[in-house]
Amino acid sequence: MRCPSVKTRLTSLLQCEYPIVLPGMSWVSTAPLVAAVSNAGGVGILATGPLNSDQTRSAIRQIRKMAPDKPFGVGATLLMPGAKANAQVALEEQVPLINVSLGKADWVADAAHSYGGKVLATVTNAKHAQSSLDAGADALMCTGHEAAAHGGDVTSLVLIRALASRFPDVPLVAAGGFADGRSLSAALMLGADAVAMGSRFAVTEDSPLAEDVKKVVAVPDLNGGATESDTVYGKNFDGIYARVLKTPASIRLNKRPAPLPAVVYRAFKSAQSMGIPLWKVLPGLMTQWDKMYAVAQFGAATEALQAATVDGILDDKGVQFIGQSQGLIKDVPTVDTLVQRIMYEAKDAVSENSKRFGEDMMLGDVDACT
Repeated sequence: MRCPSVKTRLTSLLQCEYPIVLPGMSWVSTAPLVAAVSNAGGVGILATGPLNSDQTRSAIRQIRKMAPDKPFGVGATLLMPGAKANAQVALEEQVPLINVSLGKADWVADAAHSYGGKVLATVTNAKHAQSSLDAGADALMCTGHEAAAHGGDVTSLVLIRALASRFPDVPLVAAGGFADGRSLSAALMLGADAVAMGSRFAVTEDSPLAEDVKKVVAVPDLNGGATESDTVYGKNFDGIYARVLKTPASIRLNKRPAPLPAVVYRAFKSAQSMGIPLWKVLPGLMTQWDKMYAVAQFGAATEALQAATVDGILDDKGVQFIGQSQGLIKDVPTVDTLVQRIMYEAKDAVSENSKRFGEDMMLGDVDACT
């Protein structure tokens, strides 16, 4: 029997059944996985980083065919080459949710709001959150230190509570360290309205993540598996502080930044493979060197990321974004099975804690504590 729908500010905002979000992960959050999460009652967000505008439009239309009338989103890391064009496509297609990060997004919010769309801004601290709200964001995805890829300096335990206190009227999606029902219930208790579970959804039957990587992550033991401790966090790999699976390649590539000529060459090569003209990359390198050097480093890292995510190569050259929540991942279920399990686990966790506090506390009787 399916778990009854849950009402939070986020589920009301996006008209979904459950407060669970698939964040955009390059080469993983593809149209089929996005549709699977939305069909299961959550909200899937399409990763557009590896896509050009034509591919983005095609993927959006594929999602609509696979998940008719279900809410879904499109991600846009605005600092990256091609991201603004992909965001424009999403707006033209009137996608229900636009997830923005690393860039000024007031124009996105204005356009989305004109057709009833919503904007979810990814942030790592209160300053980012305030800027995003000033630019018109409707909700915030708060990414803690535990997260895969580019989490912030502050752990989710503190970040979620701090932002919920500072912005009490804003729906929050907690990201970083969430992979089961108990962590969902904990996030709701901290003041979040939903959770994003990137690493957990990546390791499902519906995910295109390489099977060899799934097998490694789904064995969270001390004898060759991927535990919560088996990650590397640093900025030398792709230019921005990021968390990746601990492998020989990730350890080596995080020791020191790649040489400048290699970074620029591989960045141009990556842009070329994505169909991004070099004239779109060169002006940024010349006028916004600090930002665009970081972008170039990220582009240069795509070869290693694809080697792991797409080809399953982890030993010598592959680097896989993964969160500390990999220590909670023990199987490879279907998305629908996973979502139902998470919701029932969360329901049981809430009930269990209510019993611990007693009936008076369940009714909100403060005098019971005195």
